[in-house]
Amino acid sequence: MIVAFDEMREGDGTPRPAYRELLRWLGEVPPDVLDYRRREAEVLFRRIGITFAVYGEGDAEERLIPFDVLPRILAAAEWEILEAGLQQRVKAINLFIRDIYTRREILNAGVIPEDLVLQNPLYRPEMHGQDVPHDIYVHIAGIDIVRVDADTFYVLEDNARTPSGVSYMLENREIMLRLFPELFGRHRIAPVENYPDELLATLDSVAPATASADPTVVLLTPGVYNSAYYEHSFLADKLGIELVEGRDLFVKDDFVFMRTTEGPKRVDVIYRRIDDDFLDPLAFRPDSALGAPGLMSVYRTGNVTLANAVGTGIADDKAIYSYMPSILKFYLGEEPILRNVRTWRCRERDHLNYVLDHLEELVIKEVHGSGGYGMLIGPEADQATIAAFRAKLKAKPGNFVAQPTLALSTCPTCVAAGLAPRHVDLRPFVLTGRGRVHIVPGGLTRVALRNGSLVVNSSQGGGTKDTWVLDR
Repeated sequence: MIVAFDEMREGDGTPRPAYRELLRWLGEVPPDVLDYRRREAEVLFRRIGITFAVYGEGDAEERLIPFDVLPRILAAAEWEILEAGLQQRVKAINLFIRDIYTRREILNAGVIPEDLVLQNPLYRPEMHGQDVPHDIYVHIAGIDIVRVDADTFYVLEDNARTPSGVSYMLENREIMLRLFPELFGRHRIAPVENYPDELLATLDSVAPATASADPTVVLLTPGVYNSAYYEHSFLADKLGIELVEGRDLFVKDDFVFMRTTEGPKRVDVIYRRIDDDFLDPLAFRPDSALGAPGLMSVYRTGNVTLANAVGTGIADDKAIYSYMPSILKFYLGEEPILRNVRTWRCRERDHLNYVLDHLEELVIKEVHGSGGYGMLIGPEADQATIAAFRAKLKAKPGNFVAQPTLALSTCPTCVAAGLAPRHVDLRPFVLTGRGRVHIVPGGLTRVALRNGSLVVNSSQGGGTKDTWVLDR
């Protein structure tokens, strides 16, 4: 049995430096304080309306993501490693995406199999040869990080299409400031509140050359029935920009306009929270009512910026993920600061044979899966589930990758019986604009609330924590 790394305590039980003050505080407050403030936090979240929906479930009731009132704490030196690794990784991802839609040097060099990219459903041939403003494809990235010991962080997956969760990072901090001002007073914690300002500055910086000095930015949402609609409306409000649906936009004379009560207004930058398929019924799915007809034609002329760019989903593919160390080496000539999890690509026969022989030990993922769906955790699965996955792998091996079962680090968490360790991951958000990269210190910590569970996704019963990065 693998013992998980405890982020709060050393092996002998002594507290790690980052957690010493929190433990002192816990020893001073009455035992019912945490439970009282946990219930108070739930009331606040319900009042604010922070909910999400789970697709495919019978009931339509919106859910709260459970919030744990104990923060996850990172020392400044730990964050410096993460920050450097995140900057390196996102820089390489941008270079990779640009290359596969232009010169395809990495494919010509045989570093990545050509068919894995060009026949991938997330590859957009419409983007081949297409210039994007300032050569930036991934303006907002969410990189999922897990930890296995004091010095080792792994990237679990990259999110380069429409990464979500930043609203929970911001709201978690706001709730913690309201509920635990005395605890904040005992720490020097790096702020996250400036994220909306940094995001808007990033979007402004990538406006097309034809835009005015004060570009118009909008956030494009699929609408109120989308599971992340709360976040869309929250971010639009924080950024001070219009929240629009496809029907609010129209194309004229190679520009995009939005309808307003004062007449049409030109749009320069669209922070889109809609997948490629639905952006423009004239270019992609003709049955889409979520996008704006003709949007891609304006995009091709360079008169509007889409953040993130069309076609960035190729970097989310979990088989492409397995090549990230080679991608970093190819474009930057560097070894990765943040490691990749060892990955078997089931499309390759020798990899598939190994995976079929070791299903009970591995985690099996769909290459285009998300949200914890379509996944097998071998050590936790019964024989019937393993047999079902074996059949899936044999039928369509290219749809899957496999990874070892990592012992994700644990953080102290409030549960019914008191405090207990629970497995966590971290999603920091990397903003890339013209001449600027910014990463808010911390990110969204997700926690697997069920005892022993390694699945942190909210759709699978996970919760969230505020993430504190201690200033030096």
